[in-house]
Amino acid sequence: MIEPNALLDQLCAGGIGFFTGVPDSLLSPLTSAIVARFQDGEHVVAANEGSAIALAAGHHLATGQTACVYLQNSGLGNAINPLTSLMDEEVYGIPVLLVVGWRAELNGNEQLADEPQHRKQGKITTGLLDVLGIPYLILGPDGIENGLSDGVATLISLAQSENRPVALVVRKGALATLTTPSGDSVGVMMREDAIRVITETVGPEIPIVSTTGKASRELWEIRRQTDLGEGRHDGQDFLTVGSMGHASQIAAGVALADRARAVLCLDGDGAMLMHLGGLVTSAAIPNYRHVVLNNEVHDSVGGQPTSGVGLSLAPIAETCGYDWVRSVTSPRDLPAALKDMLAANGSAFLEIMVLPGARADLGRPKTAPKDSKAAFMTRLKDGSSA
Repeated sequence: MIEPNALLDQLCAGGIGFFTGVPDSLLSPLTSAIVARFQDGEHVVAANEGSAIALAAGHHLATGQTACVYLQNSGLGNAINPLTSLMDEEVYGIPVLLVVGWRAELNGNEQLADEPQHRKQGKITTGLLDVLGIPYLILGPDGIENGLSDGVATLISLAQSENRPVALVVRKGALATLTTPSGDSVGVMMREDAIRVITETVGPEIPIVSTTGKASRELWEIRRQTDLGEGRHDGQDFLTVGSMGHASQIAAGVALADRARAVLCLDGDGAMLMHLGGLVTSAAIPNYRHVVLNNEVHDSVGGQPTSGVGLSLAPIAETCGYDWVRSVTSPRDLPAALKDMLAANGSAFLEIMVLPGARADLGRPKTAPKDSKAAFMTRLKDGSSA
């Protein structure tokens, strides 16, 4: 197991002077060390992984230096376009070190147990890097797995000498624990409490598409507690596992297909910022209701800050064309704001400021994604308010 600051020392010794990326739970010790050590201009939390690659490219163009981009392996999807059409040695030939958290990793033919959304990506992570022509080394709890004591330095040197992307793939448990520094809280209510009020106010007739992470887990638990075996809300919610940032457009697709009823997206600030352009699409749909739970952190992967710290999201939504926009901090104001949102004439956007964190015993959905999909589709088709 390597100390995060020791790894950071190796990166800096190799000439890395700029860090950017999207936080990942496996890499949270490293990102915590980066946050504590580097100032603005030396480290940027990117909105999405593709943007991080572009930031790294800009840094190289201005300085000639190699940047480090950290990301979860699922984020490789967002990064593929700039990696192949910008950074690749057959195009501009721009060096970058990718540090990739390997969720659902493979060890020989065995796959580490993980959430459903990580299983496919876990299987293809190294194969995808092979297809992209990106050389990589694997960092495990015992160090670089091919035995190279200077593997990190060798990897960075390869990126610089051949002007190409390279990757350090990090297994679970490779990095020693390091706590993420906490900032000032922007809300006064817990996210789960806000979601409970939402479910009580919305009722059983409005479909809900919820974003990946703890918001969906909390919604699932609230439904189980509320139904008490009756199943009144079965199929009402589409709990988006994976596909971070895309729940809003899933909900938009549902709303476009059925203009006769409202459709609600339960979103997070980090997810919204990841694919911000979707706001323009959803704002034009009059039966669309967009609720964003804003705590200014990537809560599900360690509580690292998002790219939108200190930024109010409501004015952005208004500029993108939502007909009704409001931001709420006080629990007292939430029920009335939700009722006004549901009654709004046209598309509506509600930002709810909440505290970071979740209770330690928060459960996970037990239903397989395909079964949840089938139940959601059935309920949409039947228009059920069981």
